[in-house]
Order: sequence, then structure tokens, then C-alpha cells
Amino acid sequence: MKPRLEKLYQEKVFPSLKRELEVRSDLAVPKIEKIVISIGVGDAVRDKNILNQNAQVLTKISGQKPVITRAKKSIAGFGLRQGHPIGLKVTLRKERMWSFLDKLINLVLPLVRDFQGVSPKSFDKKGNYNLGLNEQVIFPEVSYEEVDKRRGVQITIVTTAKDPKISQRLLELLGMPFKKVKGQKLKVKS
Repeated sequence: MKPRLEKLYQEKVFPSLKRELEVRSDLAVPKIEKIVISIGVGDAVRDKNILNQNAQVLTKISGQKPVITRAKKSIAGFGLRQGHPIGLKVTLRKERMWSFLDKLINLVLPLVRDFQGVSPKSFDKKGNYNLGLNEQVIFPEVSYEEVDKRRGVQITIVTTAKDPKISQRLLELLGMPFKKVKGQKLKVKS
């Protein structure tokens, strides 16, 4: 059974984008390739339990075991040596990606206090969207008791769109709640 958001993409978003962008080839229509979720745990250098606790939290959030990211170079001021574990990340694709995006849009973001939409300015030049959440306990799978301290969660949505405006339109059609910016046109013109 396909995730709900994947069905929405195939049945409504895909044909709508193809029409709006006026492209003939189905391969030219933008899609979401993957979602990367990461948590920084720089204080894991001093205590290995912190890394394990946060790995369990990230596993609950994503449904997939994370990989450890390590320092690329030594920084004496932070007491950091090359190769030390400093974070965790997960790359979601296919069904897990669609399920996570559905959960993010419809369950997690509405739980953010005083939520007025996500920033439309967080796209990079290649059309990928970056979203930072202040704490991991906003996800329903995570309780306060299992978290050592609040840590930020970075979410990157990687798309095949080469233009940020096209990528934004893709995410809007999928239900991503963007803040309204004065003077911003949401329609994509090719």
C-alpha cells in the first residue's frame, strides 16, 4: 500500500506541475528524491551514552537506524579531534520518505507553538529545502523522559527541481505550510 502523500503526488501534484511548467516529458516534472534528517551531538565526545540515546531518538523519529557523522578536522578550542563522533544522520527514500513528510506536514509542524508557517527563504540554489526544528520532543514518538537535553533537528528535503521557486511550488502542492511573504508570487512561470 502506497503512503498517502505519494498517492497525492502521483494523482494530483504530478499532473498539475506538468501542466503549470508546460513540459512534455514526465522526467522533467520535479519530484522529491530523499529527505535527510540530522542531529548534532557535539558533547558525545565526553560521553558515549549521549550518542546512543540520541541514536534511539532519531530511530524513533525516522523509522530507520542513523549513521554517525564524524569530525573532519580537529578544533582545539572545542576539544574536538578528527574522527570524533559529532552527530547522527538518516537518509530516507521511497515509502519511509513519503511517510515522514506526511507526518512532518500534518502532525509535527502544527504542534509548533505559535506556528505561522515555514520560511519560504530556506531553499538553496539547487532547489533543496532546509528546515530546522528547535527540539526533537516535538515529534510524537519522543517523550521528555528519554531526552538528555533539547537538541535541534535539521531536515533537508532534496528535490530534482533546479529552481527554488519550482521546488517551493512542489512542496506547496504537497501541503507544506509556507508563510505568506508580501509581494511574493506563488505561481511558477516558465
